Amino acid sequence: MEYLDMLRHIEVPYTSQAHLPAGLNPQRISDRSRDLLNHLRLSAMGCRVAARTDLFEACALLTLEGEDAKRTFVATLVKCLPDAVNKPIKWFQPGASELSFDEAWVMRCLASIEDNDTSSLAFLLRSRIAAPDRRYIGYLLGRISEQFPQV
Repeated sequence: MEYLDMLRHIEVPYTSQAHLPAGLNPQRISDRSRDLLNHLRLSAMGCRVAARTDLFEACALLTLEGEDAKRTFVATLVKCLPDAVNKPIKWFQPGASELSFDEAWVMRCLASIEDNDTSSLAFLLRSRIAAPDRRYIGYLLGRISEQFPQV
């Protein structure tokens, strides 16, 4: 029954901590995770006016290192995620204490990667990402996790 309840809530943006997935209470997010979340939010603000990016082409071009890699991986994820889930992504303003459902989902994916929990990551990707895009979104999340260790 828990699985069905979770599926019913998948498309609803979470705006209060009572509805956040376990382990994603805004007060329990580490400083590093909060920094990464704010980095994603800032990138989302900058990407709103940017041209759309094809996910396959973007992943094929991502061979950068250092700060350029951080910016590129984050910007590519932010630009491509709406197409991969077939809906707009809700990013709150940097510094907001609450998490949207989309933000909580991204942070949970990153935590699964950090914990080497491939089963949870696969479930999270299958729950929202179109089949042809799962590999690419997983790749981007993995590279972001490498660039921002200990999410």
